[in-house]
Parts: sequence; C-alpha cells; structure tokens
Amino acid sequence: MYTRQALRELGFDGPLLTESQREALHRDGFFVIEGVYSPQDCREMAQAFDDLIAAEGERGGHEVHIEPGAPRVSDIFNKTEAYDRCLTCAPMLGAAWELLGEFKLHGANLREPAPGRGHQDIHADVPKKFADDWWVANGLFLFDDMDDDNGPTRVIPGSHRWPSVNVPLVNIADWAPPELTPEERARIPADLAAPHPAEVRVAAPAGAVVIINSALWHSGTVNRSGRRRRVLHLTYTRRDLPQQLYQRDYLTRGLYERLSPAQRFLFDVEPAEAAETGRMPKRAGEGWWN
Repeated sequence: MYTRQALRELGFDGPLLTESQREALHRDGFFVIEGVYSPQDCREMAQAFDDLIAAEGERGGHEVHIEPGAPRVSDIFNKTEAYDRCLTCAPMLGAAWELLGEFKLHGANLREPAPGRGHQDIHADVPKKFADDWWVANGLFLFDDMDDDNGPTRVIPGSHRWPSVNVPLVNIADWAPPELTPEERARIPADLAAPHPAEVRVAAPAGAVVIINSALWHSGTVNRSGRRRRVLHLTYTRRDLPQQLYQRDYLTRGLYERLSPAQRFLFDVEPAEAAETGRMPKRAGEGWWN
C-alpha cells in the first residue's frame, strides 16, 4: 500500500484542504479550523483525558516525555477508542499529505497546562536540513476553549522558514545543526522564554483543530486563569523518518483489530517486517531538550 491509496480507502479521493488553508499552511506555517468536532465529541474526549490522567498520575506520558506542570498521556490509541475519530480528520491528513508526501503516524500525546504552569521556551519540534525540509505535521485537537488566559499555544507566523531553534533532543535523530549566517543568528532571541514581538497566541473554541508545520517556532504558555485546556497533539511524519513512539513495540491486539488496512498502513504496523527507519536512534545527552 502507499499513502494515496490509503487515503482513498479511507474515503478521501478529492482535495483535503481548501485553497485558503493550503496557502496559510505554506505562508504562516499554521491554520485553524473551527467546528470540526461537536460538543458531545469534545465531552467524550475530555472525559477520556481525565480518566487516563487519573489512572496514570505522575507517570502520565512516560512512554515519550513527562512534563512538570502539564499532565500528559502518550500511547493513547492502545488505551482508549475515544480518539479514533481524530484519525480521519480530513484537514489533518491533508496537511500531512501536503507537507510530507508519503507519511505515517508519528505520535499522539494528550496535554493540559496546570493552573499557573505550562510555560515552555520557544522551540521547533523538529529540525530541517534545508529551507523546506518538512519532517512532521502537528494537529492540536481542542476539547476545551483555548483563550488568552488558559495557556494557549503561541506561534510565530512564518518562522517555519527560519532556522530550527531549541529542538527537543528526542526529535533530533541524525541531524546536526548547520552553520548559521549572521542574519539567521540575529533571528534567534536571546531569551527563548520571553514574549516574541511577532508571536500570535492562538485562540479557538472547543471542537477546533489547529494544524501546524512542526518546523514552526511555537510553545505552550502559562495557564493564568486555571480553566481547563485539554488538547490532543496528533503528529504525522515522513515514512523515511522515525516515529516518536515506535508503534510496533506498543501495538495491542485490540487496536490492531479495530484499525482498517489503510489505518494499519498509516500506523506503520503492516507489513510485519520492521523498517530500518522505524526507531528513533539513541543519542547521548540528558533530558528532553537539546
């Protein structure tokens, strides 16, 4: 199987993005679609979030990353069926196809900034080896309203065209930072924790999906109000690159049986032979960040 065939078998045989979405993705590195999921969908996914957080406690996210101040859960599709509906989100699949070509699941992580917590330094999720070398497409599926006070994601429009900055160690793979020109070095803030003059704090209602080129400079912000801000980060990567969570190591029979052949292909769990690019190579270093 190949990606175009998988998309057709999932029922997508036409454009998955509107022209305005496609333009925004290339120009700004992100776009927002409201009303993708109903209030009932959001209640069900939010409840599953709370159930998983309660079950995993401080270990939540341990398969990928535990973040102080922001409860997480990883490997979600093996733990619940609640998020299966996100696997057929047309704009998410369309953005992955537009940016990556042949793609597969990269990771799926739930996250919520705790009251007074959740701040992150500006970063790009993945590096790149040249100007339009895209590695990962990221979808933020909102179960609660995201506003200026409850820890919204901040993005710097157009920064996906800039040098990669502050990439998490776990996502670097075999990349080595290139030598930057003086102009490129001047773009990188001295303080990555501080507000950026060009940043946009994304606001959107529950049921919206925020699509991001993962080369975009962005970060979480502090949840000042304490209102809930539960979100799923669903990511896809090129088929030649490693998955964040190597799906073959975690696959349960229950998940395998409820996936269609096309979805098994996109999870990269068929055929049985593991690809050499399936696992993230080990690197020396400590912690999540470079």
